[in-house]
Amino acid sequence: MPNTSVLEFEKPIAELEKKIEEMRALSDTLDIQPQIDELEQQVEALRQDIYRDLTRWQRVQIARHPDRPYTLDYIQHCFEDFVELHGDRTFRDDPAIVGGVAKLGTRHVMVIGHQKGRDTKTNVHRNFGMPNPEGYRKAFRLFQMAEKFKIPVVCFLDTPGAFPGLEAEERGQAEAIAKNLLLMSQLKTPIVIVIIGEGASGGALGIGIGDRILMLENAWYSVIAPESCSSILWRSWDYKEQAAEALRLGAKDLVQVGIVDRILPEPTGGAHREPEAIFDTMLAALQEEISNLEKIDTPELIRLRREKFYAMGVWTETA
Repeated sequence: MPNTSVLEFEKPIAELEKKIEEMRALSDTLDIQPQIDELEQQVEALRQDIYRDLTRWQRVQIARHPDRPYTLDYIQHCFEDFVELHGDRTFRDDPAIVGGVAKLGTRHVMVIGHQKGRDTKTNVHRNFGMPNPEGYRKAFRLFQMAEKFKIPVVCFLDTPGAFPGLEAEERGQAEAIAKNLLLMSQLKTPIVIVIIGEGASGGALGIGIGDRILMLENAWYSVIAPESCSSILWRSWDYKEQAAEALRLGAKDLVQVGIVDRILPEPTGGAHREPEAIFDTMLAALQEEISNLEKIDTPELIRLRREKFYAMGVWTETA
């Protein structure tokens, strides 16, 4: 059975790795260790060559890799004493957004993020990481709690978008996101945002207003997914690669235009290849960013946060 976790551009690497496995099975009876070592060097050189110059569409594919660490993985490995809090006190709990109180080193924080599933059953339970309005209202409640107890907020963004179903619109999807934007823009506690995978449209922005915006090297963040952009502009998904290039949705692109503040490097091959390495990188970055933000007076913190987002984009005012 083919490995469905192998991305299209990774197939040359996978073929060599398969050959190495076959040779290892024979190594007990044949003296072929030098040939195995040589092939392993070829694999590493090929991997370095491929990942040195990825296209934007290839980075989108990596961001969607099913083995990539999700919010609960970062919570488990970077935080301690996590207590998940449920429900929006209005309708129900939304499993597509998880959140609760945890310890980051010695400090308490409120951690909130999108959560996808690992298989069909859990993806259905998590609605493929697409929140309903009650998910954003749960986050709203947790933001208020963080402000009340004067603890920093950490948000992990990883969603293909807010759920677009009729029932979500009936329960006020746009209003729930808008209220979060307003609250986060004036929340009286530090907020660090980390884009760990997909960051699509208002579904990501609904928990994405913060003092510092961090982004993993192979994540993407845009007003629209490349396939949807292709469908609108070309009436076909066949131009998704061109759409990804035009959208400039990569981490380096977003640093250049002032949307993202810091890129967190990933291991060669993506965060899923060496998750322990990315967990260490994440922990160190969060501790550093929160420590720096806690030195800023609250009124100044809010002023800087609002000015950061006011400066994005270009507009004119008329009388």
